Amino acid sequence: SFEEVQFIANSLLERTTHRPTIGIICGSGLGGLADLVEEAHVFPYSDVPGFPVSTVPGHMGKLVFGKLKGKTVMLMRGRLHCYEGYPMWKTTIPVRVMKAVGVTHLVLTNAAGGLNPDYSTGDIMIIRDHIDMCGLTGECVLRGANDERFGPRFLATVNTYDPTLRALASTVAKEQGIGDILREGTYVMIGGPTFETVAESRLLRGFGADAVGMSTVAEAVVGRHSSMTIFGLSLITDMCSLSYDDTHGTTHEEVLAIGQKRALDLQKLVMGIVEKM
Repeated sequence: SFEEVQFIANSLLERTTHRPTIGIICGSGLGGLADLVEEAHVFPYSDVPGFPVSTVPGHMGKLVFGKLKGKTVMLMRGRLHCYEGYPMWKTTIPVRVMKAVGVTHLVLTNAAGGLNPDYSTGDIMIIRDHIDMCGLTGECVLRGANDERFGPRFLATVNTYDPTLRALASTVAKEQGIGDILREGTYVMIGGPTFETVAESRLLRGFGADAVGMSTVAEAVVGRHSSMTIFGLSLITDMCSLSYDDTHGTTHEEVLAIGQKRALDLQKLVMGIVEKM
């Protein structure tokens, strides 16, 4: 409820002097960005009353308040997923809390599988648009009673991902010398925790998706519902099999390994974007 979100937000604000305007959610293997936050105030999810707890390896489950490139941020080191057993709305409580503490800009990162055959493992994709497979099949994160204090009953999601920030990210990437691994495309969210079959990958590619993952979209929708400015990045940690001749199956360990290998580039890119926001 609105009151419960306000309670969680107030309990955090009472324990930190930071008043963040930028929220950052770190995907699998990408939580190292939290180590770069200065003047950090760290709160394990388990120590925050009413806050869900992350259970996935690679997601440490900590909220970090502090300074990043001179900007006051609130960072999630580890996100929540519906495949952990949480209802969709509960995975986005952190976004509601971010809004309640004063966040106006939401930066989302994730590890994703590449569907576009022009992509390669290690590429970084700016999210231009998304396909909400869960929402399209009846599990939209905004399903249920709507509290107008959060946002409108019927939400327009065109241009969810801010064009200005997307252009800024492209400029920063070129300045940092990683323009050659930068892509821009459409991200599709599936429920997980299973990785895609060949037939499923073909289906999602046929829908127009360039990358696939198990997060991000619900957070983006709730951020949009809360009138936040949204920006998203996907690190392509593996390429999905589009052919039955390709018998390799993706593992979570491989996703984390690629995340660690490319983490410094992604961290540098996010920091460059935050600095100029």
